[in-house]
Amino acid sequence: MNAHQTRQSGRLPAQLILRWTAFVLLGTLAAAALTYLGDTGVYLLRGQPTDQVIVSRYMSAPLKGDKTEYFYEGTGPISCSKSIFPQSGWQPCWYLRKHPLAAEQAAL
Repeated sequence: MNAHQTRQSGRLPAQLILRWTAFVLLGTLAAAALTYLGDTGVYLLRGQPTDQVIVSRYMSAPLKGDKTEYFYEGTGPISCSKSIFPQSGWQPCWYLRKHPLAAEQAAL
């Protein structure tokens, strides 16, 4: 075995790992893109279904010293899309039900 063969065999595992990493990354991106496109297609075929979720609303006011004061504004409905991903500018309903504080920022 000469020095040339040793260098090539040392590169082989690194190239193999790089190829598999690229393959996994591209596969993950393709799966995410297909999932988003499928969600959009189902959302449009269903006639852009929306729903409303009741959330507690708060208004924030910045104060001196990088502090923030919050004012309770009551509860109220906010529109959302019945989909996996945000569609037509609406947050998904499942997300707003699970993260009610995100609803206040979506309403602004």
